[in-house]
Amino acid sequence: MKACMVKPGDVSSARVEEIGEPPESDGEVLVEGLYVGICGTDVEISVEGYGEPPAGHERMVLFHESLGRVMSAPGGSGLAEGDLVAGVVRRPDPVPCEPCSKDQWDFCRNGEFTERGIKGHDGYGSQRWRVAPKFAIKLDPELDKLGVLLEPTSVVAKAWDQVGKIAERSTWTPATALVTGAGPIGLLAALIGRQKGLSVTVLDRVTDGPKPGMVADLGATYISSLDDLKEPPDVVIEATGIGQLVFDVIGRTAPDAIVCLTGISSGTRDMSLAADAVNKALVLSNEVVFGSVNAGLANYQQAADALKAADRDWLAKIITRTVPMADWAQALKRQPGDIKVVVDLQAV
Repeated sequence: MKACMVKPGDVSSARVEEIGEPPESDGEVLVEGLYVGICGTDVEISVEGYGEPPAGHERMVLFHESLGRVMSAPGGSGLAEGDLVAGVVRRPDPVPCEPCSKDQWDFCRNGEFTERGIKGHDGYGSQRWRVAPKFAIKLDPELDKLGVLLEPTSVVAKAWDQVGKIAERSTWTPATALVTGAGPIGLLAALIGRQKGLSVTVLDRVTDGPKPGMVADLGATYISSLDDLKEPPDVVIEATGIGQLVFDVIGRTAPDAIVCLTGISSGTRDMSLAADAVNKALVLSNEVVFGSVNAGLANYQQAADALKAADRDWLAKIITRTVPMADWAQALKRQPGDIKVVVDLQAV
């Protein structure tokens, strides 16, 4: 079978290769790979050398955002031939630590986890892959190609889940939310915010293209400057990773606000920070700022439910480009208008 292979840090090595069938040690469920999604992590692996191939290998099968169709599954697994599934990215550490033992490997305490297509484990960028039933998330068949959005949706499903848990510290209910960034993560965060009934504002510097209209279609507000923010948000989902923006937003939140950081910047720019003033503001307003990465098993199911409830036409607008597997390396190069780029694993 064919697979998307790369040596981390050597983008010139990115190509399609013929490899053996997926090892049975990966799991009892055999899946036909349909699509994979590209995110910044894939670019970092290919260009900057982030990530880690399987032990003893220089090259790895890339991609962690997956969509496939079950070819065979064991009895009692809850899966059957033809089911549409996506694979969970992270695997618990072998010890395991307490969070990993409770399917919250996103909170792993010792860092010994592995991740499909990122750390120590081949990814989903092959025409066939295997997975244990526990790590195969069954999707609404009507989602079809849109099911490839499950993994990024799981990231923001976790963010919102944690926001909800933190909000329980007090008796008030968040009503307004600000999402910074209108990439796939930001748009999906806005989607879930609206599904939860919050008044949502999305901040992004882009003023043309499909993003403003997509936000409006959610019944949310689109702004390109914090100065246009009409009211202090109760919740912030930060999806840009821009350090200065993070602190600018913290200065404009409502009392008792909850700020979730999901974005990571690749920059190293220094900035001046009035640390005492930030500390004072956080303490006097009971504000919580926390980071969130990856997702636990429950968050994947929350994401599947969110996608099932979403408007299909709206979701389809997130996927702005589909690249054949034969040309997958070209998909690493961002083009104007890109939101989410996916690779068709059957187009070779």
